[in-house]
Amino acid sequence: MEASNRLSLDEATSLIQSAFAGVGVSEDIALCVAKALVAAEAEGQVGHGFSRVEDYAAQVRTGKIRANAVVEIRQTGTGSLLADAGFGFAYPAMEQIIEKGIELAPASGCVTMGVTRSHHCGALSVQVEKLAREGLVAIMVANTPAAMAPYGAKEAVFGTNPIAFAAPRDGRDPIVMDLSLSRVARGKVMSAHKAGKPIPEGWALDAEGNPTTDPEKALGGTMLPIGEAKGTALALMVEILASVMTGASFSSQATSFFKADGPSPGVGQFLIAMKPQDSQFAERLEDLLTLIETQEGARLPGSRRSSAIREARANGIDVPVRYIDALRKLAEGGT
Repeated sequence: MEASNRLSLDEATSLIQSAFAGVGVSEDIALCVAKALVAAEAEGQVGHGFSRVEDYAAQVRTGKIRANAVVEIRQTGTGSLLADAGFGFAYPAMEQIIEKGIELAPASGCVTMGVTRSHHCGALSVQVEKLAREGLVAIMVANTPAAMAPYGAKEAVFGTNPIAFAAPRDGRDPIVMDLSLSRVARGKVMSAHKAGKPIPEGWALDAEGNPTTDPEKALGGTMLPIGEAKGTALALMVEILASVMTGASFSSQATSFFKADGPSPGVGQFLIAMKPQDSQFAERLEDLLTLIETQEGARLPGSRRSSAIREARANGIDVPVRYIDALRKLAEGGT
């Protein structure tokens, strides 16, 4: 088993922030990115946490990520916003546009928020939960570098193009769902590659279209969609919202989130935040969720995530020593 150390969430955040500061990222942006990565770790999405730091740092050094880009937000309609991330990190743009969206929502009832010229945005669940905690029902989609072929084809056109949803609950944590449109998120394949471990059958195909358990061959091939043709239909929907609507790069145009060479990926994210119109929304939602919870063997989507977050807040997270050592080196200005 790989050696790891237990860190509190504050310790983990401080370590990541220091690593980014060591490669020239400003304090506020480094903290914003660190919080998002640790939040992903806390809910068990390790492919969007510590495993990303070295890749991000390498891209900061080459300029693929413009680390200290200034986010520009403009209101494009009564209830619509568009943020230009400036080829910087996605997280500051997400944080700022969500803050403005929350301000607009009470008057407009529904707010759309697009982000363009962006980068990897990590766990979408982290973002939609912010809106749900403000009493809003939220949907988020994001396009990612091409990794999935149209159903029946071999050439990647779509990214894994995730979708997330959150709804507020009275006196309880919001219900939050986050899913990739590939059978698993591509970050899990990258994590397996870095750890030198095989991946399960059914996750991916190699470049020749053959099933593979080799993560390196999977990264050079394509991911398999959920629901076969239905999965790639949903991926097209995400692509239209996240790239066509925002003016961002198509997945087929976007460069890798993992490699330091090449231009910025310039992908997009798109959110919809809705103020519940029915005064009985909270009560009716609980009635619906009770229908699920009272069935033997059933569980609410997102319940494992909630349990993982509670555990992480109480007892911290286990972080591989190799990541801790690498981040301390970055914090000291090393490579």
